Amino acid sequence: MPRTVQDILDHADELAQRFENYEPAPGEERDPRAFAALRDAVLSRSEAERSVKAAVDDARADGYSWELIGSLLGTTGEAARQRYGAKQEA
Repeated sequence: MPRTVQDILDHADELAQRFENYEPAPGEERDPRAFAALRDAVLSRSEAERSVKAAVDDARADGYSWELIGSLLGTTGEAARQRYGAKQEA
């Protein structure tokens, strides 16, 4: 449903006003440490995944089979190849 520029500006002003006037109730407050811990864990997982990908690439370059790589990853060689192998164009 198309909206006019004025409709969008009015809505933006309404949202800004709601944001400016918002006061959270005591029960709505959250401990930011839980969010920070989750963010840090996700970043660590991403770094670990990059490290695994680089190690798989090195192992393949050195001639290791997908079967062996998969066994080290706790999966099948085919699953390892699908996850870490060269991306196929659709």
